[in-house]
Amino acid sequence: MEKYILPKKQAIIVFFVFAYGYFLSCLLRAITATLSPVLTSEFNLLSADLGLLAGGYFLGFACMQIPLGYLLDKYGPKKIVSSFLLIALVGTGSFALAESFSGLLISRILIGIGVSACLMAPLTGYRIWYAENQQQRANSWMLMIASLGFLSSTLPVQLLLPSFGWRWIFGGITILILISIILMLVFIPKWNLIKRGQLEEPTNKGTLSEVWKNRFFISVIPMGLFNYGGLMAIQTLWAGPWMTRVAGYTPLQSATGLFWINVTMLVSFFVWGYFLPKISSIGFSATKILRLGLPISFCIMLTIIILGSKAGAFYLTLFILSSIFLSVTQPAVGLAFSGYSAGKALTSFNLLIFAGTFIMQWLMGFVIDITKSFGYSEITAFKSAFSVFLVLSLVSYLFFLLMNKK
Repeated sequence: MEKYILPKKQAIIVFFVFAYGYFLSCLLRAITATLSPVLTSEFNLLSADLGLLAGGYFLGFACMQIPLGYLLDKYGPKKIVSSFLLIALVGTGSFALAESFSGLLISRILIGIGVSACLMAPLTGYRIWYAENQQQRANSWMLMIASLGFLSSTLPVQLLLPSFGWRWIFGGITILILISIILMLVFIPKWNLIKRGQLEEPTNKGTLSEVWKNRFFISVIPMGLFNYGGLMAIQTLWAGPWMTRVAGYTPLQSATGLFWINVTMLVSFFVWGYFLPKISSIGFSATKILRLGLPISFCIMLTIIILGSKAGAFYLTLFILSSIFLSVTQPAVGLAFSGYSAGKALTSFNLLIFAGTFIMQWLMGFVIDITKSFGYSEITAFKSAFSVFLVLSLVSYLFFLLMNKK
């Protein structure tokens, strides 16, 4: 597939339009952490119910990743992301009107399906529209936008709750999604800008089996499921309950803690995105960055487990910050394949991340409930859940090292 490098001004506009859609996606992804106290109270949710509700987003998201890869490669980002956002619009509207747990869950799944293209569409587009040395930077800055979405789901949402309530907040998000659809249709280039339709069909279209048989891709499968998935599960859900139920924070203090966690991540991804091309140019490959960087996050998670109730927002921030090294995995997967397979490779890895997030959100809630059922304290239950995550992450890391030892 031939590249069509966008002029600088158009490239900037395309980035910000995609970023706005991805901002809404991440706002919706993490909002359950802030709303968990009010939803738990209003619908009498258990920890496993809360984990399932938050994970419903990731279930819908993950289910769409494989077909999404084919759709993006064939029809391009513009048609696919704008069409999918219509489903998200329905999901947020139905969530605002839901009267039962099942209504909330179905709406969360629809939201997950609807926003499932909000990162993969731009990454597929960047693969063709941006120069190769700018793709990791664009990826890191999209993750910066993710942090802005997570940030907006914390203290701002908590401050709006008393005045508007969670239903009206979702109604407002529905309007914001409609604006995003309009911007996508107006500003995102058509896929036929790539000199594709005028050429003969390529002999190498890229297959899904090519992606899943690739040695590097195999090496990051457990890491995507457990390291990345567990990180997202904590950042988008369990960090909030840890602060309120283990560290003794009030809901407002917890929302404030989540706010500063995401402020830190926003700044970190901006700086990381700026310096990453420079770091790569001096010989630090994605494999080397992961090998050297991930043990830091393991040590911090172990410290959180040991400290228990003494580990508040500061330690959770350190853990999430130290996990920034995982961000190099996704663009590395994309660059490991030809342009014909880029969409399939990126969406396949995204499937792992979001399936992993669904699994880890539910699993950690299940471990909390089962530990408490044996008579142990809330603190012990949460420490057990975080310990399961740490063990799975360590095993995944060792598998990655074994597969890439040469």
